[in-house]
Amino acid sequence: MNRSQPHQPQRRNQIILLGAGLLLVTALAGCASNEPQSQAAFDPATNTFAPCPDSPNCVSTQATDAEHGIAPIAFSGDSAATTARLVEIVNSLPRSTIVATTDNYLHAEFRSRIFRFVDDVEFFVDADSGTIQFRSASRTGYSDLGVNRKRMEEIRQLFNAGG
Repeated sequence: MNRSQPHQPQRRNQIILLGAGLLLVTALAGCASNEPQSQAAFDPATNTFAPCPDSPNCVSTQATDAEHGIAPIAFSGDSAATTARLVEIVNSLPRSTIVATTDNYLHAEFRSRIFRFVDDVEFFVDADSGTIQFRSASRTGYSDLGVNRKRMEEIRQLFNAGG
């Protein structure tokens, strides 16, 4: 009787698992490298954000449905100072990068820890209404498991606490 025969099915299973693992890693790396560039969704001519997609990976103060809608942040004072405060808060959060800023607008990117997926976060400091309007959306994927909403609530809490 050949002693190597009982180990052949185990060896074959190991090779299959290794191949499947390599295929998965390659597929995930391919998805991450094909990620679209910056996704600004704010129209300064109308002071509005693009609507959230149907997928549950976006929140916006301008969305009217419960899945995507979120309340704006109230503020008082100067728009430029408020935007500067938002910049400080965003910079204090992990894996954040400021993309663009003006006296009343901020666009930032947040990357996920492991797969480095990018979420675009935009703020419009609306002096007329005394509110900070915002939109936070994942560039890729379907569900974000509530990450965008949690992040924006954290930013709200930091802003209301004094930054």
